[in-house]
Amino acid sequence: MATPKALLLAALCCACFFAAVLAARELSDDSAMVARHEQWMAQHGRLYKDDAEKARRFEVFKTNVKFIETFNAAGNRKFWLGVNQFADLTNDEFRATKTNKGFNPNAVKVPTGFRYANVSTDALPATVDWRTKGAVTPIKDQGQCGCCWAFSAVAAMEGIVKISTGKLISLSEQELVDCDVHGEDQGCNGGEMDDAFTFIIKNGGLTTESSYPYAAQDGQCKAGSNSAATIKGYEDVPANDEAALMKAVANQPVSVAVDGGDMTFQFYSGGVMTGSCGTDLDHGIAAIGYGTASDGTKYWLLKNSWGTTWGENGFLRMEKDISDKRGMCGLAMQPSYPTE
Repeated sequence: MATPKALLLAALCCACFFAAVLAARELSDDSAMVARHEQWMAQHGRLYKDDAEKARRFEVFKTNVKFIETFNAAGNRKFWLGVNQFADLTNDEFRATKTNKGFNPNAVKVPTGFRYANVSTDALPATVDWRTKGAVTPIKDQGQCGCCWAFSAVAAMEGIVKISTGKLISLSEQELVDCDVHGEDQGCNGGEMDDAFTFIIKNGGLTTESSYPYAAQDGQCKAGSNSAATIKGYEDVPANDEAALMKAVANQPVSVAVDGGDMTFQFYSGGVMTGSCGTDLDHGIAAIGYGTASDGTKYWLLKNSWGTTWGENGFLRMEKDISDKRGMCGLAMQPSYPTE
């Protein structure tokens, strides 16, 4: 029979063995993660100023990858996340550069009217995608500038210009960033789409993207730019009414504000975004359609401004007709659209 001393020695040996195995596994996992980070850096052209910064970014990257993999492993959701260009940013850093706090759904607004009020929802098409009708320009990228409001307003304006004139013109967000400094619109520090529409009307339109290219930073206004397209006005969709929003989107692309700051939004890769979501509006995008997924889930189709490596080649689907009247991530709280 083994003595207590022998049993203790055996137990210690086993503990040391398993500790060594665990340490070796963690070292192997870390090595694999280091290689993955290097590959990701090459893919996205990411360079760091020194080894200390690289080490810090690696830890952020590792934490985010684990969050993404744990989320996807749950396997009970209608959408999934991916290791995209934001994988080495903390959520706070992501919010600071990709969202803004310019939206105020409680602000008192002058009634604008709603031209689609008498449209019957029964008469609307079951599926709408303004991309198929040539009313959506390719995905753009706002970069490290919190001017999503400008991209949302421009996307809606590009849509109505195409519908009205038959011409799809890529218009200048930078003109808005540099020149629109009234109301809530403060360039890279945030703004609102209605204020952008107001500026465009007073400005006599917007010039083209090629004439006034995007710089991803605040700049001096280049006065006297020749306008390539105009709008005559804008209207607000009745708040907290997805049926009203559907009427508008069936007729033209619409600017919407959403709560786009959480980690599931940061790393959204595909599928129909469902589940819990905040309504602290901080990001402007454009609703360019709606439809029904193969599993029967109704969705809104939205154009974002974070490049083509985010989401579904830059686009997003969010659940439609949910029980919360404010809509998924608050998208029904503050929609509006320009008029010709």
